[in-house]
Amino acid sequence: MYKILIADDEAMIRQGIKCLFDWEELGYTIVDEAANGDSAYEKIMELTPDVVLIDIRMPGMLGLEVIRKVREEGFNGKVIILSGYSDFKYAQEAIRYGVQYYLTKPIDEDELEQILHTIRTELDAAYNAVSTAEHYREKAHDSIVRDILLGHADLSKLNLSELHMISDIYQVVIYEKYSHNATDATYRFSDLLRVTNQDNHSYDAIIVNHQEVVLLKGRFAIQQFNDFLERYEREKRPQKDSPLDSLFITYGRCVHSLSDVPVSYEEASKLLHRRFFCEQGQHTIGYDALPDFEHNTPIINDMMRNDYAAKLLNYIQAFNRNKTGETLKELQDALYDASDSIDAIKLFLADLYLQIKEQINHLYNTIEIPFAGNAEIIRSIEDKRYLYEIILFFSAQFEIIMSSIGNSSRDSVLDDILHYINHNYSSNITLENIAPLFGYNSSYLGKIFSKKMGENFNSYVDHIRIERSKEMLIKEDLKVYNIAEKVGYRNVDYFHIKFKKYVGQSPAEFRKKYKES
Repeated sequence: MYKILIADDEAMIRQGIKCLFDWEELGYTIVDEAANGDSAYEKIMELTPDVVLIDIRMPGMLGLEVIRKVREEGFNGKVIILSGYSDFKYAQEAIRYGVQYYLTKPIDEDELEQILHTIRTELDAAYNAVSTAEHYREKAHDSIVRDILLGHADLSKLNLSELHMISDIYQVVIYEKYSHNATDATYRFSDLLRVTNQDNHSYDAIIVNHQEVVLLKGRFAIQQFNDFLERYEREKRPQKDSPLDSLFITYGRCVHSLSDVPVSYEEASKLLHRRFFCEQGQHTIGYDALPDFEHNTPIINDMMRNDYAAKLLNYIQAFNRNKTGETLKELQDALYDASDSIDAIKLFLADLYLQIKEQINHLYNTIEIPFAGNAEIIRSIEDKRYLYEIILFFSAQFEIIMSSIGNSSRDSVLDDILHYINHNYSSNITLENIAPLFGYNSSYLGKIFSKKMGENFNSYVDHIRIERSKEMLIKEDLKVYNIAEKVGYRNVDYFHIKFKKYVGQSPAEFRKKYKES
């Protein structure tokens, strides 16, 4: 619908015009009306109507004076002059201000309707022309940005100022759906960063190789992105329906020249293919987590498979859950830094499991062990989207084996869990990610833990972390925030709160008091 403003000092005239037609059927909507020239001027500048019907003689500014003033200030809408004076000099003056339509009162309804049809045709044509031009401008702009990201652009031949590409710092971000089964994310990146992006001043967002790619430009946009990441780190786990609950984000390093933007893009793109190695619930991964592939080599071979198969088989037969878990963690870390392809890693892990299965069946051939068929095992591993899912699958399967071949009493499992906590307190350790390693669901394990230990799981982990931090404060000359990170607190403020809760004083006060004593 095109917007119309009616300006006339006679209320009866304004009401009569409003009742002349079914305005929506003509393609218009009346957005407001004005009873004098001053009001007409203010409403035209505020509402920017597509069409103004205005009387020449009104209190305050005259109609022609209003038209002259709004034209000088950039108003380009259509104007229909209404007048009780059929003096041609008014028409002549109106033409100077781009007014094409001049009606005398009383208004001829058919003539006004014809004028409105003509104006609508002109507005439609102008809108389509602008839309088409804007479409091609956007396509050209996106093409240039894509060439810059891929390193194909000749920067010396581009008007970087007109493209809003001149900045002292740049960074490339790529995002996609977090869950492969989720619906498409509906969040605009400007909403996530809390920035305006008029004329692409803050960032450019385009599709490259079916990936949603964002080129951040300027310190403000990049700082907003860092704040966004920090909010996620504070939350640890995205809340349901929050942006990060549905997004997975990778980002390359900050660069200070457009010619280096391809470096940032390549890092972000490589990281997207590293999703397989992310931790459970991880939604972001940055350039500092990218292995140095130049110095890394493929590590998968028959000797490695045989070595891990032998170790895991021995730990399983000894019912040594903590060593089984440590070996799987060691294997996971080794594969993270390898340059082998993800397909090769999945095939290696399938072969490793089948080798262990075959040896267990040989050693315990009189026992019925509920193994799945080989084809089902291979398909299950191939279908896993993350390495941690395969490791959890191994843990659950090894627990089934241990339960089947003996060790019916599982009282010792708590000792295994305590051992694991004491060696892994610096990681993101939670009931949810520990429970599967020992064959429990998190709710049941939490109840057992609280009953046996006299405190809940999180409280016990906090106690361990605080005791280790006290040792570091005494024995090591590290900054408090470094110690916080080393004992598993990513947020130093949260570490301060926990330390004071359990020790009764701040880390700095504790260290000072110890040195003084």
